[in-house]
Amino acid sequence: MGGQMDKAKGRAKETIGDLTGDEDLKSEGKADRAAGEVKEKVSDAVDKVKDTVEDAKDKVTDTVHKATD
Repeated sequence: MGGQMDKAKGRAKETIGDLTGDEDLKSEGKADRAAGEVKEKVSDAVDKVKDTVEDAKDKVTDTVHKATD
């Protein structure tokens, strides 16, 4: 499940827990929201690493082409 979905599920659980006085459900919602935040941050980091690797690959390719011309 994606980060946005976890955060939405967590907010729903928190709200229901708050309305019903169910502290366990409310805490579970907070944990779900936190997990969603972590998933989003990890996904962002992975994207940045992929971009960096792609940029490095492009630079190496350009350098090789210049050297062989």
